[in-house]
Amino acid sequence: MQNSFHVISLLESKILCIFAAMRTANRRILSKKGFLAGLLLIAIATPTEARLSLFGKKKSQPVAEAKPQSDYHRLTGRDSVVLQGVMNVIQRGDSVWMELPVRLLSREFLISNKMQQVPQEMNDAGVNKGINYENQSIRFEWDQRRQKVYVRQQRVTPEVPADAAISRSVRDNYIDPVLAALKVEAVSPDSSTIIFQVTDLLDGRKDILNDVFNATNIGTAPISELSRIISVKSFEESVVAVSELTTKVHEGNSKVNVTVVVSTAIRLLPSDPMRRREEDWRVGYFTTPAICYSDEQQRVRHRNYITRWRLEPSDTAAYLRGELTPPVRPITFYIDQAVPKHLRPYIKKGITDWNRAFEQAGFKDAVRVFDFTDSLEQEGDDLKYSVLTYAASEKSNAMGPSTIDPRSGEILEADIIWWHNVQSLISEWIMVQTGAANPEARTLDLPVELIGDAVRFVACHEAGHSLGLRHNMIASAAYPTDSLRSQTFTRQTGGTSSSIMDYARFNYVAQPGDNVQVMSPGIGPYDLMAIEWGYRWYPADADERQLSDAFLSSHTDKVYRYSEAQSQRTAVDPRALSEDLGDDPVKSAKLGIANLKRIMPHLMEWTRSGTPGQTHEEASNLYSAVIYQWSLYLYHVMANVGGIYMDRPTVDNPTAAYTHVERQRQRQSVQFLLDEVLCYPQWLFNAPLPYQIYPLRETPFGKNEQSPTMLLKNQQNYILWDLLDNQRLIRMYDNELFNGRQAFTAVEMMQMLHEYLFKKTILGQSPDIMERSLQKSFVDALITAAAEGEGVKLNKQSDSRQKGLSSGRRTLDMSTSQTTRTSDVLSLKRGELLRIIKLLKSRKSSDLSTEMHYEDIIMRIETALGLQK
Repeated sequence: MQNSFHVISLLESKILCIFAAMRTANRRILSKKGFLAGLLLIAIATPTEARLSLFGKKKSQPVAEAKPQSDYHRLTGRDSVVLQGVMNVIQRGDSVWMELPVRLLSREFLISNKMQQVPQEMNDAGVNKGINYENQSIRFEWDQRRQKVYVRQQRVTPEVPADAAISRSVRDNYIDPVLAALKVEAVSPDSSTIIFQVTDLLDGRKDILNDVFNATNIGTAPISELSRIISVKSFEESVVAVSELTTKVHEGNSKVNVTVVVSTAIRLLPSDPMRRREEDWRVGYFTTPAICYSDEQQRVRHRNYITRWRLEPSDTAAYLRGELTPPVRPITFYIDQAVPKHLRPYIKKGITDWNRAFEQAGFKDAVRVFDFTDSLEQEGDDLKYSVLTYAASEKSNAMGPSTIDPRSGEILEADIIWWHNVQSLISEWIMVQTGAANPEARTLDLPVELIGDAVRFVACHEAGHSLGLRHNMIASAAYPTDSLRSQTFTRQTGGTSSSIMDYARFNYVAQPGDNVQVMSPGIGPYDLMAIEWGYRWYPADADERQLSDAFLSSHTDKVYRYSEAQSQRTAVDPRALSEDLGDDPVKSAKLGIANLKRIMPHLMEWTRSGTPGQTHEEASNLYSAVIYQWSLYLYHVMANVGGIYMDRPTVDNPTAAYTHVERQRQRQSVQFLLDEVLCYPQWLFNAPLPYQIYPLRETPFGKNEQSPTMLLKNQQNYILWDLLDNQRLIRMYDNELFNGRQAFTAVEMMQMLHEYLFKKTILGQSPDIMERSLQKSFVDALITAAAEGEGVKLNKQSDSRQKGLSSGRRTLDMSTSQTTRTSDVLSLKRGELLRIIKLLKSRKSSDLSTEMHYEDIIMRIETALGLQK
């Protein structure tokens, strides 16, 4: 059993590696800790490469007259072609053939692979039913002389005018690879269809169309005798195969079998791709990239086209008159039958809330929601149905990926994945963020209305991703902190942020007695603007680019701002953070902490269930949630220090693009950190509670009980490390260079830290245990960047920081390793270390612990700076 468990753990760890890739795309993931786990599923939910071929519409290859083959009747039982769906499927025993109409040769098909059933190991890692893990485009080519059908992958094809001279070079330098050669086993009597076998493409023997175990990072191949095709069905626009595939993972002398059921949809892409809309940095949409060539250009151009549904008015004349018009094809979502019935109305409301935004774009009833019935489920994964899939899983998350036509960015279908245990996460949010102000939130068994409201806004957020929208983390900074305490303001705005696409949770700013009723986010003014910009329909002869620019130029208020997500620890713009509220981070954090102080004494009371023999586990979990919420506030404030407001002015609106955070706000932020974390917050870490419970932390090996003192010290270490980060200090020196006395300087901050952390030492008093720990943490943070080897270049690697990871993320470079070595940052840190040595050597203490502490620090510094040589 021990060896078997080790194998499963290894497998789980391999699968978990998938989600490390999600940290950079930030896409469409709702998660407790910034939803950093979000992004593999973004990459796997859309094709990894966009294809935008402008060689002109490709013509089918000329077909020479072919004699009907006797095999046609043998395989089909027919003498003439009778198509059922996009192509016929012939299944005999375990063998499968496809009958492809010749007219579809060289048409593009999208291959889309999804999970349909998964084993426990994948479930534990959050890989569940409905997850799209691999996509690619292909086309079929018939070589009549060799009687073979070639499957050719359709990769990124640069844009180029068909009549341009350079189009020949583009064709020659961007050839698409052949993936497979399939024998043509029969031709219809009228030569309008060809038949070829695809069994080994679907049963796991070949990974050309479906490479599930490599795509999910398991890295093994299916075992042919343990794998099989369950069904293959043909629909109007696609053929869908469902397969059961099994692999074996070995570790030492142990092994474990892993079986998945997957669907492979071969979807015919539209013959007339949707008209594309080029992105604009003032609005956050997911995009597909394109390289553009032309004879006249003096440099190669790159374009990004937004991903969106194809919405066209059913009555163009009425639409252009300004009348609300139903779209030809509404955006339709279906609710999985596994969704608990009491949650369905809230989920439906969250999704259909977007109709208000589409009305701004001129469309009536653009978004519809229905239940997914048994009859629809029998059709399989046709890529025709966009389904909110409910996963029985311990994962606390939700996401809204989509499948797109890589040529145009058209969203073909969307898959909102809803993990059952997300309710545990939103329950924590409700209790921790609103419990002080709302008596109904002070129980484990929350009223359905409270849970339902949270489910509504989560569904609305994920549906926004499925409509093409990115996160907009600057939206919460559009509302004044004080206004979030106003009944009138929150009722008028309908939420805590100007966009549902922010990670603005519940209103933790509102205090008891404010009587604020609207505590959760909803569709905001940014969302209305973004949908109108992305989905407004224009006639073919309209100057779409000019009209779009004029529209955005009329929406310049701060409620319409867009900014992508940043890492909490390295954020540059303090306005664009996740899980923050209001335009004053210090004031918002102080109000949030005031509410946490009200909650702390009641953790045991609020988590009491009345069950005989109840343990303190629920109270421990809630204690962890309070500490986590407190830590969020610290980083919201820290971003002010060395912070820069990054805006995107246009040539016609030449306002400042980079503005350093105001001097007083930076100083106030450092003081906040000194008062709230670089101290001993007894209300949180030394209240009576820790004598009864410790916070709990989930690990792959179970729950760990964590010492509150350890958690505090760990948080203090991170704060000091990040506060003294070289990049932050360099931004502060840059501020001083350009703004002089108006800047809050790095030296001022260092002086504040020195006087506060060594206050007792300076006064000749003995620091206590926590104060000694803080002094060591401060020295440790200084030493790493100021140690002996950091002042010279000793065959160091070149700067390898990733830049431009996606079209939705900005990277601000303020230094390189070379300029850091020659900056005042090292001088500042080394100077502070030398000052600490001088201070400690001048202080003698009768307290043995203090004396040893001082000697230890002196030795650490001297060793690091090479002073003992």
